[in-house]
Amino acid sequence: MHDRTAHSSRLGAWFDHHLYSFVASLGRFFRKPWSTLLTIGVMAVALALPLGLWLVLGNVARFAGEVKASREISVFLKSDITPERARALSEALRARGDVATITLRTPEQGLATLRERSGLGEAIDALDSNPLPSLLLVTAKGDDLLLASSLQSLPEVELVQHDALWRQRLDGWLRFGGRVAWVLAALLGLGALLVVGNTVRLDIQSRREEIGVLQLLGATDGFIRRPFLYLGAWYGLAAGVFALALLTIAHLALRAPLAELATSYGSHFALNGVDPQQAGIVLLGATALGWLGAGIVTGHFLRQTRPTDT
Repeated sequence: MHDRTAHSSRLGAWFDHHLYSFVASLGRFFRKPWSTLLTIGVMAVALALPLGLWLVLGNVARFAGEVKASREISVFLKSDITPERARALSEALRARGDVATITLRTPEQGLATLRERSGLGEAIDALDSNPLPSLLLVTAKGDDLLLASSLQSLPEVELVQHDALWRQRLDGWLRFGGRVAWVLAALLGLGALLVVGNTVRLDIQSRREEIGVLQLLGATDGFIRRPFLYLGAWYGLAAGVFALALLTIAHLALRAPLAELATSYGSHFALNGVDPQQAGIVLLGATALGWLGAGIVTGHFLRQTRPTDT
């Protein structure tokens, strides 16, 4: 019974000191507002840069995914192919196993679309005849490159346009950009770690005498380290919030111009920001980064000031 009471007492003391360290570190966090704001700002910028790059890559990848999803092959028929023959060819191709969808666009439909989008209505009306050929828009079920090559060999086909090479290059750039984002995150994360570590180190130096007294009284390293760990966590959490605020401001500033640009090209593409799940991960990671930086610096200081027994 005595052991159980002693264990409960130690657990209560441990919890009380955690609560005290949590509140006391928050007080020290606000004690020097300008120095704190400078530290948070530097860490926030270091966090926002790779996060912003990831957001850009994510939006580009989403756009590329929409392009890939269409996998549309444009098949221009020869000018002497009549609409009836083009329609028959469309039905024949639709029955193939490697064709998912096919749409026939007649020369009249193509001319109407050109008149609507180009603003050259008067010039088009002045033409004696329709110069546009019939167009087949084909989507592949399997390998679109193989289907495009097969369609090019048809006698009725004049030209096949396919953007597979462009998509392959875009995929390569996205992979490269993702690698750049990881390298940038590692370098700037290390910078943020050093910033919070140096800030906590200055706080440790200002409390050197207090720490020395605690060591003489037999306080454990964990007891001494705890307030500084919470202080580092506060720095990391505040930097994460600030970084998310910077990204939100950038998103709001760019969203409307991008929407207007996409609309001018007939697209409904919209810029995505940080969703709640991503924001939670950023805050958790930034807090852990601050905790880790404070732990490294505090542990190094305690190893120097408390000699190990030989």
